[in-house]
Amino acid sequence: MNKLPHPFIRIFSVWYRHFRVYTSNLLSNGFPPFFEPLIFLAGIGLGLGQVIREMDGIPYLDFLASGLCISTAMMTASYECTFGSFIRLEYEKIYDGILAAPLSLSEMVIGEILWAGSKGFFFSLAVVSVVSLFGILRTPWVLFIPFVGFLTGLMFASLSLFVTSFVKNIDHFSFYMTGFLSPMFFFSGIVFPTSSLPSWLIPITEILPLTHAVRLARAILFHRYEWLFGDILFLGVGILIFTILSIQGLAKRMIQ
Repeated sequence: MNKLPHPFIRIFSVWYRHFRVYTSNLLSNGFPPFFEPLIFLAGIGLGLGQVIREMDGIPYLDFLASGLCISTAMMTASYECTFGSFIRLEYEKIYDGILAAPLSLSEMVIGEILWAGSKGFFFSLAVVSVVSLFGILRTPWVLFIPFVGFLTGLMFASLSLFVTSFVKNIDHFSFYMTGFLSPMFFFSGIVFPTSSLPSWLIPITEILPLTHAVRLARAILFHRYEWLFGDILFLGVGILIFTILSIQGLAKRMIQ
């Protein structure tokens, strides 16, 4: 009887499959998530940067760039585990092929989430590298930001895959993207601090995952450690919960 590969190898095989497919068209796949935050930084940061010198005690371009490095991880992971995962599930039937191998559904889901987290790491690193060339975020601590991007990618990958587990029509992702992710971008402290919001809205921002990811990045960059462990705990628990929900949801869907 043949011995099954180690679970790590089985999970890595899912990651590696997605890596090979993605890098086969790296330029077209990587261009939008890489340049969109830079365009936003140029359009908003350079304009408002002439009017607003500081935000929350931080130079405004540094304030904005530190948030955009994390939001690009959010959007990249979210697109990967919504549209990408839905296409693999419903149209290409990739999941059926993967599960025909000696590999469990939970291992496949973990591989998917780790792949999206890796994309969060890569694109956070790419944005950080470019803004640093222009004299923004010039601090050795910026080297830790891609790891926050990885954690952010895992958070939104698990959340997005859970959404994918019950969405029946690919067009319905517009509700998730436009109704949840887009507002979260503006109310999670990227463009302005959450403390400037109305008092009744601030508790709501605290349940948004992006708030904690952005605050974690700024804690590392600007040595503001008041919420450091709370933010890490929030993201870690969120990843665990939504990974479990994703596995359960996809299991029910694929059985049906």
